[in-house]
This record gives sequence, structure tokens and C-alpha cells, in this order.
Amino acid sequence: MLAAVYYGPHDLRLEERQVPTIGPDEALLRVMSAGICGTDLRILHGAHRKYPEGTVRVPGHEVVGEIVEVGAQVAGLDVGERVMVAPNYGCGHCLQCVTGNNNRCANYGAIGITIDGAFAEYMRIPAPLILQGDLIPIGPDVDAAAAALIEPFACVLRGQDPLRVGPDDVVLVTGAGPIGVMHVMLARLQGARRIIVSEMSASRLPQALALGADRGVDVTRENLQDVILAESGGRGADVIITAAPAHQAQEEALRLAAIGGRINFFGGLPKDRPTITFDSNLVHYKELVVTGTTACSTSDCWRAAEIVNGGRLDLGQLVSGRYALDDVHAAFAAAENRDALKIVVEP
Repeated sequence: MLAAVYYGPHDLRLEERQVPTIGPDEALLRVMSAGICGTDLRILHGAHRKYPEGTVRVPGHEVVGEIVEVGAQVAGLDVGERVMVAPNYGCGHCLQCVTGNNNRCANYGAIGITIDGAFAEYMRIPAPLILQGDLIPIGPDVDAAAAALIEPFACVLRGQDPLRVGPDDVVLVTGAGPIGVMHVMLARLQGARRIIVSEMSASRLPQALALGADRGVDVTRENLQDVILAESGGRGADVIITAAPAHQAQEEALRLAAIGGRINFFGGLPKDRPTITFDSNLVHYKELVVTGTTACSTSDCWRAAEIVNGGRLDLGQLVSGRYALDDVHAAFAAAENRDALKIVVEP
């Protein structure tokens, strides 16, 4: 089979490998579609902690495929079944795992992160993924490329859970990349009254507006605080999601929030500069709720899949390009382009 294999920073090699052999408690997936995300770009640049020097591994964790082989001890999984794979699996017995937060397991594993992933024609599904319910059925009418985006959408769903977005809310999303646009789509689905997106790259704003935002703000040309006050009747944003890894966006969120506002620091900051100036008096006197979320649990993926399978939200609108596996280098180059939303590889 053909696979794209990481050998080091900026060294992603296309090579022929044997189709993985599965054990009696495992399964084999024929990869139909695999999304490229920011994590994959960090891996390519050698900036992911789970890819230390000397790592040789197939990346890719946003995946939909068809089950082509199941081990003799596997129950409840059929050859020919189309599934998306929730990528994170925990130890299964720590407090985080037993409370449904396997994404927070201190000893987690993940396809494309700690084991070989989806940028290949076939992918082995280890037993923990099967036992922990990480293989989620995808409806026959759902585009595989769209279904591959269920995992990042599940992260977005988890991010908005503590924010309780509702019909009275003015929502600000900072960053109009693929994650920011997913936040827009979900906030619209949840009935937000007004959705504003801020972005430093004006070329990204039309996509956010087309997919549900009411107002786009080019922060290089407009004063964001003036816009927020005008759009909210002078009170500020009820919900703020910082969907870009930007220090200024996190610091400004406290000032732009309405009294009683809810904030999610969704985009993590660079590891070599993780701190911001945090005005805790604004949190105190405005009674703000400031949260953070990371990745997604298997439960989040099931909830996200239900939304997509039920036709309530079309993630296919986010797909900017589809590439064959033998064109994976062009696919990664396209994913680096800030004008693109989601790029998928279709082995």
C-alpha cells in the first residue's frame, strides 16, 4: 500500500508498505478520506511533542473509511461498514477515562499521533479503539470528506458546551480559519442572535460570512471594540471564542465581554510563549466565566456524528480541496495556505 510517512521535520515521504496485519481483536480500515489539520502541520514542522527526534510514523487523525477485515474476537463490527474513527483512546481505567473524558487521560494514545494514522491506503485499528467505542457509523448519504471533519467539529462542540450559546447571545469568534468557521456554524445552529467574526486576513472573512456569520471585522482596518459595542447595543459580547492562537485575542476577550460573559480560550498559545497579561479585575467585577477545552472525547465524537448524520449541519461546505495520496505534498502546501479552509486526502 502507499503511505505518507514522517521521518523528521519537513521530511514526509511517500513509500510503499505492506498492508497492516491485524490481530484477533483488531480491525483493518480502508481509508476513504483524511483531513489535514493544524496538528498535522505542526507535526510536519517538527513541533509536536509526540513526534520526538527519530520518530518514523504515518500521521493523520481525521479519518473516515470502510472496514475491510475484522479479527475473530471482534464483535459488533462488520466488513463493509463505513465509520469515522474518534482518534483518542485512553488507558480506560483512570478517573478521566471512566468519567468520559478520555481526551484528558494522562496516558492517552491517538491514531496519527502516537501510532500510525490515516495518510495511507489502509490503517490498523487497535483493540482499545474498538473496545472504547471509537468507531462511529457514518450514514450512506454523508460525503466521506465531510465526515472526516467530524473529529475537529467534535472539538468545537466540546468547546461550546460550557458557553451555553442561546438565542439572546451576541457571539464573537476571533479567527476565521476552519475551526473559527465551525464555531460560527455551531453557534448559528444553536440559535445565537448575532455572530461576529474578527480576522487579520480579510480574504478569510467572506467564507465565514457565507457560512453563518452576521458581521466580519478586519481588525487591521476596523476597531473591534467599537464594532462589538455597536452590534450588542453597548453591552459587549455575551460569548467569546478565541479560535486563533493569538495572545492579543485572549487578552482583549476580557475587555470585549459583556457583564456575565462567557469566554473560551480555544486556540492554544505557542509552547515557547504561553502567557498573557490577564486582568483578573475584569473577571471579578464583570463576573466572567473563562474556560478552556482541549481536543475531544469519544462521547463528543458520537454527538458530533449524530448532528452530521442527521443532516443538521453540512461540513462539506468547509472542504476547500481534495487530493490523492500520491499528491500529499501539494495537499499539505494547500493546507498551509491561509485562504483554504479544510484540505482532505483521499487515498
